[in-house]
Amino acid sequence: MKTFAAIVVCLFLLSALPIHAQDQTAPSQTQTPPAAAPSDAAPAHPPIDPAKAADIQRLIEVTGMKTLMEQTMSSMESSIRPNLEGSLPPGEYRSRLIDLFFQKFQTKISIQDFLDMAAAAYDKYLSDDDIKGLTQFYQTPLGQKTLTIIPKMLVELQTEGMQKGQAAGREAMVEVLAEHPDLAKALQDASQSPATH
Repeated sequence: MKTFAAIVVCLFLLSALPIHAQDQTAPSQTQTPPAAAPSDAAPAHPPIDPAKAADIQRLIEVTGMKTLMEQTMSSMESSIRPNLEGSLPPGEYRSRLIDLFFQKFQTKISIQDFLDMAAAAYDKYLSDDDIKGLTQFYQTPLGQKTLTIIPKMLVELQTEGMQKGQAAGREAMVEVLAEHPDLAKALQDASQSPATH
């Protein structure tokens, strides 16, 4: 559950923050994902107008999205690893399995995939003038401050939200079991009986 939540939160962070990318040397390149192979689950996006693609690329550079995505992916691995260790039975195999899992996982997903998806989303929902306006904003002191504080705010909100959700979940379960003693007894019986499958 925590592993899934970490992945969802990281994906949310990647999509909710202003597009961040650095070290992109060819602003004229479109950020359109390559044509989807038949086995790809993601839908193909229409090509982005080259002038707008260049403006999106500029926004990506100004906001430092690539660096943020790299940091987020690294942070995601750090937070998922202990959860994986806790969910697997102890043994010498475990650390090797987890290392191999992350190696394989990294071959399945790339920062560029996220940048391409983000560029397509910006193209879909924002006009070229919107993109230029955001680029101007993120070059201001307030824009730079926003880029610094939003990730911190989202992490705090995620942590507080998880804690509140867990507390609410515990309270709800305690109340349901108190209101329905038959269910409480069935739960107790089920937890004491050996697994049947």
